[in-house]
Amino acid sequence: MAEFTKTAAASPQPLPQFAWMLLLALVVFVYFFGLTIPLLGPDEPRYAQVAREMWQAGDWITPTLGGFHWFEKPALLYWLQIASYSIFGTVEFAARFGSALFGLGTIAAMWLLGRKSTSACKSGPDVTYNRNSQFANYLALITATSLGVIVFSHGASFDIIVTFPLTASLVSFFIFDPSSKTDTGPKYFPLVLFYFFIGVSLLAKGLIGILFPYAIVAGYFILSRRLPTRALVVSLVWGTLLACSIAAIWYLPMYQRHGWEFIDEFFIQHHFQRFSSNKYQHPQPFYFFLWVLPLMTFPWIPFFFAAIWKAAKTLAGIFQPARRSEVSPLVAFAFSWLAVPLLFFSLSGSKLPGYILPAVPAAIILTALAVFELAERSSKWRTAIITAAAAMLVGVVGLFIFAVPRFAETDTVRSLIKTADSRGFGESRVLMVYTISHNAEFYAPGRLFRDHAGKQKRFNTVDDLLAVLASEKDCTALALVPVEHLAVLTRDARIKTEVLGDNTELAIAAISAK
Repeated sequence: MAEFTKTAAASPQPLPQFAWMLLLALVVFVYFFGLTIPLLGPDEPRYAQVAREMWQAGDWITPTLGGFHWFEKPALLYWLQIASYSIFGTVEFAARFGSALFGLGTIAAMWLLGRKSTSACKSGPDVTYNRNSQFANYLALITATSLGVIVFSHGASFDIIVTFPLTASLVSFFIFDPSSKTDTGPKYFPLVLFYFFIGVSLLAKGLIGILFPYAIVAGYFILSRRLPTRALVVSLVWGTLLACSIAAIWYLPMYQRHGWEFIDEFFIQHHFQRFSSNKYQHPQPFYFFLWVLPLMTFPWIPFFFAAIWKAAKTLAGIFQPARRSEVSPLVAFAFSWLAVPLLFFSLSGSKLPGYILPAVPAAIILTALAVFELAERSSKWRTAIITAAAAMLVGVVGLFIFAVPRFAETDTVRSLIKTADSRGFGESRVLMVYTISHNAEFYAPGRLFRDHAGKQKRFNTVDDLLAVLASEKDCTALALVPVEHLAVLTRDARIKTEVLGDNTELAIAAISAK
């Protein structure tokens, strides 16, 4: 598959520049819209609270949660949140601001790839517009309107935080690679950026930050049936040192402070054991990401499947010497980029939807090639594509206005804690009864009851509650309890219970011993 095969003369007039600028403004607006909704799920509030504790302690190195060490992830997301807290305060918008920036950064990197990867396809002096600029615009638009990129750019989680530097790294490599026929420029600067962003990726999510780029580049050369240049081979020495030097900004002081504790929890438990076992209870079948990945490209799923089928047939040409030159470097590169994370995470014993996000830009590249081919062929197709993209962006705004807040109300304890605080219980301890609420980490900081390992303690009997209440200063605490179990408290004669409110899932009650 060549990137483009039609001549510019046969193409309809391009979308005017002012229309692209309007779409850009809409994209930026959407990516910063909705960041103020309550923190959702178990991860967002925990990560936001870890960053708040680091910020309050003035410590940019050691992550803690509830005052206990929290060595699950590297520090890049926390650093972005700390910087945002310093500007906006400890609010949801600040916790997600860095994710939105990195989502936009991913879009920008893909736009640059589009600009640089198609210069060889210009048709000569009769070209009426710059086709690589047009492809770059479509590639960026497909990226900006793909479900996976939108969702994770609105979340305070690590998935988009690692996807941007990985994307920037791989784009930099492709610009450097001579076979990609990119525009001329500084010869080795893109190669330096390749390793620089690998170092940033290591700070974003650990060892996959270096494993994926190296494996993807190796797969690219295998699919291209050629050897890397001497300059690239030599760069593995100084480039790896550069990447490790950048990562050492956090890894080195962490090891110096915490030694084996850091090695054991961060590398052994949260890298190797997470991959090789179901220790963290996220089991899914091997084929899990085979259906999650296409969903990440919504609303472009039909184009994605069509592009995968066409790319697979084209890449079959690597086994036929006469057709080998027909294989586009961009297609081979995107296919390797897609395959490495997909295979890696499919083999993992722990699977969550966000894990596959680093493969989504590769899926989008193939998808955008198919979309652009249609947009170049017909003005009707171009109108339909632009309309679908705009509808996706407007639809996201609508969801954040009308649907997401109602869902968030039942998923978060923010309103429950606010209700209790307004009733004079702002200093009371918060106890988990028949449940664990990770959401409360952010909304009731410093007030949760923990065990000796720093984990939230779950209370399953009134006797356990009475023992804790006896030790409280005013003998009163707040209980978060599933609504269906609330009667256990209200009907027990030994405990006084005042129900303050509920969100249909959880209730909050002031409790004290009689």
